[in-house]
Amino acid sequence: MGLPEGSALSLPGQANTVAQPSGRQPAQQEPAQTVAPSAPVTPPAPATPSAPATNDGKTVEDGKAGERPLPDIAALMHDVETNQRAAEAIEKDYLYRSLVTEQRLDSHGGLKKIETREFEVFWENGVPVGRLEKKDGQELSPDEQKKESERIDKDSEKAKERREKADEEGKESDARGHELMTASRALELGSFTNARRVQLNGRDTIVADYAGDPKAKTRTKFEEVVRDMMGTVWVDERDRVLVKAEGHFVNNFKIGGGLVANIQKGTSFAMEQRKVNGEVWLPARFEGQGSARALLFLGFNGRVEAVESDYRKFKATSKIVPVESPTTPESMPK
Repeated sequence: MGLPEGSALSLPGQANTVAQPSGRQPAQQEPAQTVAPSAPVTPPAPATPSAPATNDGKTVEDGKAGERPLPDIAALMHDVETNQRAAEAIEKDYLYRSLVTEQRLDSHGGLKKIETREFEVFWENGVPVGRLEKKDGQELSPDEQKKESERIDKDSEKAKERREKADEEGKESDARGHELMTASRALELGSFTNARRVQLNGRDTIVADYAGDPKAKTRTKFEEVVRDMMGTVWVDERDRVLVKAEGHFVNNFKIGGGLVANIQKGTSFAMEQRKVNGEVWLPARFEGQGSARALLFLGFNGRVEAVESDYRKFKATSKIVPVESPTTPESMPK
């Protein structure tokens, strides 16, 4: 399913990590054209087999859709993995904005600080990157811009080195060189159950619950994360792509004594994707609550939310077709 080791809180989905991306200024192109994103996916209400068919996320029971047999879940997850890798060729033509809002808590659980960061996310030289543009609504100073460029160069070079090393060792890796969690391996570490068909925004979606097997033998620390995870996934039945996922961690997790990664038990997450321009699914929203840190990829103690918007193509030959504008996301509680 393509879950990279470095983004432990992101279930299988796009290769971009939105909570703390890194990158550089995209290559000079003709002015980017704006693509209005489609409406964000609305979490479905719990459904039962007898629930009527609707367009707001309830189970489809009546009519032809309800009569169709559900697809084999293992085969469906393999399709998700295959399609995700194929979609990267299209993703590389897009760039978008990511607004990250973090609510930091103090040692007593009280609100300590609210911070915002704004990134432009895109692909360059085969690596998904992102350039930090604003902090708390303010443009970066010249010194901060210089440091950001240095960080981008260093991070991109490390990504290339990891990919080359993985290729030499014959290991599968993502675009940033991190180990991939394949669909086959995820199914060995846990199981998908309670499959049902729902409709999200008028599209048939297969929903299944995932629970790791505490008795499963793991090969790496990252596999321990997947084994100790519980959650739910939503897969678009027609496109065979992950459109939503949510879950939580049932155990504390540390790598390198907590220096490399540190996720506290009970930390929860949710992610959504939306179909842009009728051709590719891109990140739309990510939320995390609890305490987690994984190198430069993400880190929060409290709550973090990333909202993606302003999808654009930057290839001069691209034809942009506007899509439905989204509803304004609800603001985070104070």
